[in-house]
Amino acid sequence: MADGAVSFLLQNLEALNGVHNLQRELRSIEALMRDADAKKEHDHQFKVWIQEVRTEAYAIEDVLDLFRLHRDQESVWRHLKMRHSIGNLIQDINTRLVIIKQTKERYQIMVSTSTSAETNAYLNVSSSFDHRQGDNILGIDEPKRKLTTLARSVYEMVKEHFDCHAWIIASKSKTKPETLRSLLEQLGCSTEGSNIVILMHRLQNFLQPKRYVIVVDDLWVKDVWESIRLALPDGNNNRIIITTRRGDIANSCRDDDSIDIHKVQPLSPQWAEQLFYKKAFSRNGRCPSGLEEVSKSILQKCDGLPLGIIEIGRVLRSKPRQTKYEWKKLHDSLESELRSGGALSDIMRVFSASYKDLPYHLKYCFLYMSIFPRIIQGGEEYLNELIGRSLIKEMKWTLMKGSFSVSQVENFCTVCAGPEGNLAEKPRRLSIQTGNFDVSQDLTCVRTFFSFSTGRVNIGSNFKLLKVLDIQSTPLGNFPSAITDLLLLRYLSLRNTNIRSIPKSLRNLRHLETLDLKQTLVKSYPKHVVTFDAVQGFAVPTKIGAMKSLQKLSFVKARRQNRMIQELKNLTKLRKLGIVELAKEDGNSLCHSIEKMPDLLSLDVTSLSKGEPLELDAMTNPPRLLQRLYLKGHLQRFPKWVSSLHDLVRIRLKWSLLSQDNPIEALQDLPNLMELQLLDAYTGTQLDFNSGKSQKLKILDLEQLKHLRFIIMEDGTLPCLQKLIIRQCNELEHVPVGIDGLHHLNELHLCDMPEKFVALLKKRGGELRHLLHRILHILSYQQGQLVEDLS
Repeated sequence: MADGAVSFLLQNLEALNGVHNLQRELRSIEALMRDADAKKEHDHQFKVWIQEVRTEAYAIEDVLDLFRLHRDQESVWRHLKMRHSIGNLIQDINTRLVIIKQTKERYQIMVSTSTSAETNAYLNVSSSFDHRQGDNILGIDEPKRKLTTLARSVYEMVKEHFDCHAWIIASKSKTKPETLRSLLEQLGCSTEGSNIVILMHRLQNFLQPKRYVIVVDDLWVKDVWESIRLALPDGNNNRIIITTRRGDIANSCRDDDSIDIHKVQPLSPQWAEQLFYKKAFSRNGRCPSGLEEVSKSILQKCDGLPLGIIEIGRVLRSKPRQTKYEWKKLHDSLESELRSGGALSDIMRVFSASYKDLPYHLKYCFLYMSIFPRIIQGGEEYLNELIGRSLIKEMKWTLMKGSFSVSQVENFCTVCAGPEGNLAEKPRRLSIQTGNFDVSQDLTCVRTFFSFSTGRVNIGSNFKLLKVLDIQSTPLGNFPSAITDLLLLRYLSLRNTNIRSIPKSLRNLRHLETLDLKQTLVKSYPKHVVTFDAVQGFAVPTKIGAMKSLQKLSFVKARRQNRMIQELKNLTKLRKLGIVELAKEDGNSLCHSIEKMPDLLSLDVTSLSKGEPLELDAMTNPPRLLQRLYLKGHLQRFPKWVSSLHDLVRIRLKWSLLSQDNPIEALQDLPNLMELQLLDAYTGTQLDFNSGKSQKLKILDLEQLKHLRFIIMEDGTLPCLQKLIIRQCNELEHVPVGIDGLHHLNELHLCDMPEKFVALLKKRGGELRHLLHRILHILSYQQGQLVEDLS
């Protein structure tokens, strides 16, 4: 018996050592995945091998999570038995890894033998979608939409007016020397040699005395343009056109304000319909009666993207019979047709080229979007980069409305449109988007569970290794008791449910970092919860300062809680803070606490009541990284520190009732301010936007400024303004003076404005209509309903 016990203990010591070895193995696999991704492997054997390695990485994660789950078990004997079981699992993983290694060596699959078959995927496909010539050019009557697809036509029209000209394709497959030699060859120069410096000097010497026009098409790599730019001489009124799918590349090519960036915009409904009918009905470009409804539905899915419009039109034209049945069949099967081998698979090839060009971290950011039925806010830095690479817009139709093929191939997420049935063999992430969800199978492999359905969701013990649980908007009346057994849970969202209380046992979730209870009926919560968020406001423990890892806290009731407000100064890692019911006498304490939050990005403060002053003047060292500021309450003085917020992007002032201080004067020098809302925030009669000020502002929202009579916009102010909202400014006598000089203003929204004011802007007989000739969309609303389109 003693020998058996010693043997058992030794085996478990080996298991513990095996866990540490597994951690090292997992880090090595993660490094391998990154290296393989960077080298763009696309060999079929390699794909199989990397998928097997990824599966083992998941198995390792399972073992490590099981170890964490039982590490703190009170029963020593049970703990030792679990370690014995874990030891067996580790042995199985090691055996499989050896087999995978032997298989790889047998077939000589090496990461370094990458083929470049996919490198030119975009180029090969893009040529088949080229609609730049002749009568296929659409949208040229829209002056604000200088589509980059017109580059070829522009080039052909103007090239004879220059001493020399060249059109080169700078694809991902071309190195800098290859691109320079291609340019020299088109210009009729010698291409000998591979030294990049010599090639650059040769190009510069040839172009120096000449006037030239050069088009660099399909630029993917910043360094390639840099090598060309340094070789191009200035002067002689030369012209350079660059086309690229990546917004970050376009911005990097812009040295000064003299360089224009023309972003590809979706086609308007009119042009989209014209292009679609031309491709689907080549004879006369007219839609037969009976097909209009399904045509509109297809166009809605395309969302103005020419690539989808052209390819779907081409497929429909190839149908032997132009019947509503055939069209609806394609409409209903778009998802499957986008997959490999389908009639629309070329669209996915184009999309795939952009996806494969993403760095490793952005691929995961992008794949996470396949979980959601719609794009949501979050991860702003990565989202902005994806937008810059033109993937967010493509995803709206190609991925979100398409096949989720990349996510499926990577076994990243399983999307369920109903109960059971469609689960992958071992799903890591589940996204439930319609219907009820209730499964009895073992789902210990699931780490992330999202439900976007309003149906019933049953969470049981079969999710014991779950880390992320989001069941917002499900019909919950009581807190699901099984959740307190999910000991590895890090994120829990019960938003928009009817639960009224949280059990004390929630404190057992030691790894919980985020609890989202917005739009629930909960009024208090356990003090050991790490992060909390709610709309109506919550009372928090006085000793909240002990929660030093807290990053997000909103909205906290501050009424008669001066001690709690002082404790906030210990939350030095806060990134978002929301305070409601702040009394005037507590303003100074709040300011001193906020000064201790260097990482704060968002601050939202609401006073005790509409007439209660917000005293926020005491802050002398505000958080320098603050990007969003929302102040709701009477401001007797405009806080001076706001004018020093260099990174501020958005500010909303409500009920401020400023009389002496003009908020525009205090805010117009902020270099990054993009959105400004003034709601019952100013009692003066005139707002002045001075020349050269408010350089980045894109959205201006003026609401309930009851005494405002004039808005003056001087020349050179608001150069980036795109959207102007004027709501319930009943004394306003005139449209903003200088509005006709805002070249980028696309939208003017008039909400609950007097009829006599709206009449001045009508297309027929409006005395001030001529001042709005640049604005594409002019809309008038009453009580939230659109009553007239003045566009």
